[in-house]
Amino acid sequence: MSAQTQVRRITAPDIRARKGGEPLVCLTAYDAPMARILDPHCDLLLVGDSVGMVVHGLDSTIGVTLDMMILHGQAVMRGAKRALVAVDMPFGSYESSPEQAFANAARIMAETGCQAIKIESGTYAADTIRFMAERSIPVIGHIGLRPQAALADGGFKAKGRTDSERQRVIDEAVATAEAGAFAIVIEGVAEDLAREITQTVAVPTIGIGASVACDGQILVTQDMLGVFEWTPKFVKRYDNMSERTDEAVARYAREVRDRSFPSSSEVYAMKRSDR
Repeated sequence: MSAQTQVRRITAPDIRARKGGEPLVCLTAYDAPMARILDPHCDLLLVGDSVGMVVHGLDSTIGVTLDMMILHGQAVMRGAKRALVAVDMPFGSYESSPEQAFANAARIMAETGCQAIKIESGTYAADTIRFMAERSIPVIGHIGLRPQAALADGGFKAKGRTDSERQRVIDEAVATAEAGAFAIVIEGVAEDLAREITQTVAVPTIGIGASVACDGQILVTQDMLGVFEWTPKFVKRYDNMSERTDEAVARYAREVRDRSFPSSSEVYAMKRSDR
């Protein structure tokens, strides 16, 4: 009888301890099969509210619900065994009060089994982060370009371009770290600002469109793989999955239409010969 080796799950303290060390590898995940592929390579998998746009075809993240996040969080947890899994709290699920945030975060963690939650954290969110962290909810903050605020900001715009805006982003970072977040996502800021924030706060920074100055990086997996025709300027495509998938489906369609698709007996014979 062979003994099974138990894979140790990465924890929030593990992530925090990586400050200034080996860069953190992070990607988004929304389903079990993709989580299973990403898991061996990543320290952190984020079930982002970007699922609304990436999977459900929404124009923004505003329409994402708590139930949607829980459903996708459950799927990712079935596929990931090693990486820390964090789930985004969607718009409207944490802004009213620290008590509201804690209740919804506790529900996410209880129903998915994830190891952390993430919230978009302007300075206003410090009390909420502190309230949750003091009650054993591991929290990741998110500063700079905050997608849930895109409508108020007039779109997805880089942050920190003026002196006052730059200071506002720094204030967000300091407030988020001091409130008890164990890591901070920095989105859409210039390298010098990302570096200043990274050097200022005591917790790891995870950049998305914020340069290599951060303690780690995260991308939307589908952007990185080239699933969509358009991706943000800061995204390096490591594949062209859209084109390769289109070619594969077109080849399948041709074989079906011209009746060259393998018969069941041919497939069975192929499988037997592979044994």
